Amino acid sequence: MRQFLLLLAILFLVQSCFPLQIAPKIDDYKITKGKKFKRNLSKRQMFIFEDAKAAEQFYNFVNLKFQLEHSKVYDDVPFEIDAKQYFFAWYELEIPDKSINLLPVFFDLFLNVALGNEDMESYVSDDDNTYSRKGNWYLALEVYSDSEPDCLAETSLSREAVLKYLRALKKEYLATHNYNETVFKN
Repeated sequence: MRQFLLLLAILFLVQSCFPLQIAPKIDDYKITKGKKFKRNLSKRQMFIFEDAKAAEQFYNFVNLKFQLEHSKVYDDVPFEIDAKQYFFAWYELEIPDKSINLLPVFFDLFLNVALGNEDMESYVSDDDNTYSRKGNWYLALEVYSDSEPDCLAETSLSREAVLKYLRALKKEYLATHNYNETVFKN
């Protein structure tokens, strides 16, 4: 009975996929330092949410909504709240889920031992079978003005007004399918 349980445990271990990296799950949005979320972002506070749409959809949305004509669409996008000028920059990010599957590795090891190969040859495992990836896309927005370098900071006077604006912008982006509609809403 012990041998059977040991064999069952080894079989379960070999067939398992072990996660190496799991992308964060964001229900609505998250306010956090950019560098804390992903290393290559700035140290400013960012408004981050998951983007279920295809790549470059937010670019098209921002370009048409703010009528930028493909100029400065990624940064220094101007908007107003209560007659005060603000700017935002945005980043489209991918954080993949990564896992490793041990079954192909152990199967290759078993085959090499059975065939008497001294050099480890790959019969079953390769990068496609051993590692799996699933991309998760996020949009990160940072807001600044001439008077405040980080409008999403805890100490910012305009934080609540800017958050309200960004929540509405996110809702409009996710609800809009034809981005030309945004021009008529303005």
